[in-house]
Amino acid sequence: MDFDPAHLRALSAAVTEGTLDAAARALHITPSAVSQRLRALEVATGRVLLIRSKPVQVTESGEVVLRLARQVELLTSEAAAELNPGTDARTHTLPLAINADSLGTWVLPALAPLAGDVTFDLHREDEEHTAALLRAGTVVAAITTDPDPIAGCSATRLGTMRYRPLASPTFAAHWFPDGVTPDALAVAPVVVFDRKDDLQRRFLADHAPAGIAPPRHYVPSSADFLAAVRLGMGWGMLPTLQSADDEARGDLVALDPEASVDVVLHWQQWKLRSPVLDRAAAAITEAARRLLAP
Repeated sequence: MDFDPAHLRALSAAVTEGTLDAAARALHITPSAVSQRLRALEVATGRVLLIRSKPVQVTESGEVVLRLARQVELLTSEAAAELNPGTDARTHTLPLAINADSLGTWVLPALAPLAGDVTFDLHREDEEHTAALLRAGTVVAAITTDPDPIAGCSATRLGTMRYRPLASPTFAAHWFPDGVTPDALAVAPVVVFDRKDDLQRRFLADHAPAGIAPPRHYVPSSADFLAAVRLGMGWGMLPTLQSADDEARGDLVALDPEASVDVVLHWQQWKLRSPVLDRAAAAITEAARRLLAP
């Protein structure tokens, strides 16, 4: 099966930009030309690859072809840089899926030294769902809780992020005067990142009867989640990498010093001979080795 590089670029641009009109602007062609290239790609594969919604969505078959398109883009940009050393190396773009807490604590400092040589397209997603972006071809690598390599990918264990139940001293004194009791957990407000975040639920499952439904504040930002807990809006599970300074100052206290929830992280990436991707992987794994628990 032969794939026309122009057709692959049209598929990648449509998914990246969200609509055929936006893809046309990115490729400097007409929307009709984008549509024709996508149709030709579907004829060549004998499959429907794209649902023309807003934004567009790739089908299961489209995910396979999208991965190929993104791989071709990455390898082409690297080959062009090797053939033309004077070319701006930042034409290399790496789309990566990173969970919010890693992004808000240790990943950006790890990737920053590479910023002069590569541009990053970072997709924030829950660590239990980042693998879906890798599987779909949206990203070339991901930090995930999934230890089993996705087809065409390699997996490397990074380490463990440890989460502990924390609150402001005033909040803890008001809602937990007798410690972490089931009755207190049933009524004390809790801060939750989003509907995919189950860290608080996992703590509650170990410390309270099933079926309790305390008030929930949804705060979908790592920094703002910390601020909400610090301000006394509720208690929440915070990674030690993020909370250590606040605990040292006394701005946060542990509801149960012995309790924690551990999340083991893995790095999954496409199996490609890509110097740029390998440099990013080395930066991530080295930082994880230094900063995460074994």
